[in-house]
Amino acid sequence: MAGVAVRCRYVGVEEETGAELFYYFVESERSPGTDPLLLWLTGGPRCSVIMGLAFEIGPLKFVLAPYSGGLPELVYNPYSWTKWFTDHPQFLSNPFYIGGDSYAGKVIPLIAQGISEDKEERAHDMVMMSSPPHRTKLGYMVGNPITDPKFDENYKVPSAHGFGIISDEIYETAVKNCKGDYVNHVSEMCVEVLHTINNFWMNNNMTRKALGIKEGTTSEWVQCNIGLPYTYEIPSSIPYHLNLTTRGYRALVYRFTIEYTKNMTFATVKGVGHTAPEYRPKECFVMAQRWLNNEPL
Repeated sequence: MAGVAVRCRYVGVEEETGAELFYYFVESERSPGTDPLLLWLTGGPRCSVIMGLAFEIGPLKFVLAPYSGGLPELVYNPYSWTKWFTDHPQFLSNPFYIGGDSYAGKVIPLIAQGISEDKEERAHDMVMMSSPPHRTKLGYMVGNPITDPKFDENYKVPSAHGFGIISDEIYETAVKNCKGDYVNHVSEMCVEVLHTINNFWMNNNMTRKALGIKEGTTSEWVQCNIGLPYTYEIPSSIPYHLNLTTRGYRALVYRFTIEYTKNMTFATVKGVGHTAPEYRPKECFVMAQRWLNNEPL
């Protein structure tokens, strides 16, 4: 896309098996030499990175309406955010942030803590932060994050009542019958035609060739690969949030309406779905830009 530097490549993560991760790198349109560097991880788990690139924070977006029956048109998105450092040493001095939404809320604090510990104790093999701990260049942001099932599930009903979504009568009935132990499985009908468009575009050979995806790596692209082996070994990310923020690292959690002390900021983006930047790209862009610049939200 003209005017936007985008690279699609692989980075090796496991020498013994030769495992690689496919990634998109979008250079800052403002000042790539000094602007903060953001690593964005897709939630799910097992969901494709194309969802974040094309629907949330990437430099392009789909024109879905009106739908003509063919491939959706790709247009410029003016509100995109944007062993890797070994290949890109020019970004070593940039402030580094990790971001993501949904299930990424589980793994991002864990990754951030791992980087921070390496930063403070020794040079990291992949991410080398040369500044001393008191000059923090590491932070993270998570949107509608999964943190801990006990907290996430059991606070849905009180939150719905607090926001005026459910009446006092319904809330009191829930409290009486559930006694604070809620299992709230929300099931909404998905827009089938949208999923059809997504799957068709990403499974098109021209699309795969343009992105540089290796032939034979996957037979069919799906938004979230439920059959992919995955071990749920992080029961809660709350201890990592507490550890990082009390040690001086900044964090942005955009979902709630209050601001929390100890370097953690909470924000609400109104009128959005689960993946906020997909629904309100301009507002989310401004929110992230202000936070990265240490400006009031």
